[in-house]
Amino acid sequence: MSSLDSRSEAVIVLVSLLVLLTLTEMYFSYRENRKYYEKRDTLTNIYLTSLAFILNLAVNGSTFFLLHFTWQYRFFEIENPFWYWFILVVVQDFLYWVLHYTGHYCRLFWAMHVTHHSSEHFNFTTGFRSTVFEPLYRTFFYLPLALMGFNAVDILYAYLVTQLYGNMVHTQYNVPLPKWYGWIFVTPAHHRVHHASNIPYLDKNMGMVLILWDRMFGTFHDEDADEPVKYGLTHQPEDMGPINVIFHEWKALIADVKKAPGFSNKLKYLFNPPGWSHDGSTQTAKVLQKEYKKEQELV
Repeated sequence: MSSLDSRSEAVIVLVSLLVLLTLTEMYFSYRENRKYYEKRDTLTNIYLTSLAFILNLAVNGSTFFLLHFTWQYRFFEIENPFWYWFILVVVQDFLYWVLHYTGHYCRLFWAMHVTHHSSEHFNFTTGFRSTVFEPLYRTFFYLPLALMGFNAVDILYAYLVTQLYGNMVHTQYNVPLPKWYGWIFVTPAHHRVHHASNIPYLDKNMGMVLILWDRMFGTFHDEDADEPVKYGLTHQPEDMGPINVIFHEWKALIADVKKAPGFSNKLKYLFNPPGWSHDGSTQTAKVLQKEYKKEQELV
C-alpha cells in the first residue's frame, strides 16, 4: 500500500508541476505578446484530452485484464528493483516509439493520431491534444512488457510518468540544457521539429523520453535556425469544429479507399504511409523530402 501511496504522490507532484508550468507559460506568452496561445485552440486541446480521458476510463478495466492475462505467460522475471524499473522504462519508451512510428507511417493509425498534430500552435496544452482513440489499441503495443515479467500496475505507472515527461517538451521557450542531454533525451527543440509541417521535418523525432531511438533508426532531425518551424499539418482542414477535428482524416481516407481501383489499392490506402496514392497525385513524406533535397542541391 505504501508503494502505491508513494506512486500516487509522485504523479500528483508531476501533474501539479505540469499545470504550474502551463499557467506560467500562458502568463508570459500573453505578457510578452508571443501569441503562443489562442483561446479556441486551447479549448480544443482541453476538449480532446477530456474525450481521451473518458475513453481511458472506459477501457481501463480491459487494459488491466489484458496486461495481467499476458503477464501470467511471462518468459522471465527481473528480481533486482533497479534493473526492473530501468529496463521497464527503457523498453516501454522504445515500444512507445514503435507505436508513434506506426501512427506516422500507417495511414489507418495516422487517421487517429492526426488530431495531435492539427494545431497550428505549440505550447504545453498541445501536449494534452490527445490521440483520442489511442486507448483502444495502445495496450497491444505494450504486451511484450507483460511477457518480460512486468506487471500491469507497473506498466501503466511507467507509461503515465513517461507521458508526463512527453507533455513537458511541448513548449516554444528555449530551455537551456547541456549538449549531452540532447544526445540522449527528447528536448523541446526536438519536439518542436516533430510538430512541424515543414517538409524536411515531417515524421521526425518520435521519441517520448529518449531521442536515442530516432538517432538509431534514422528519424532524427535537429531544429534548424534556417528552417523556422511551421506548426500544423501540410494540408490544414478548414473546419476545425469539435467533430471534424477528430474525423477529417477518416473522411479523406474513406473517400480514397472508395475511389481506389482494385482491392489491393484499397488496402494500400489503409496501410501505406499518409500521402501514398495509386496514381501518384499525392506523395508520402519520404518522397517529398527526396524532392526537396534535390531542389536544395540545385540552389
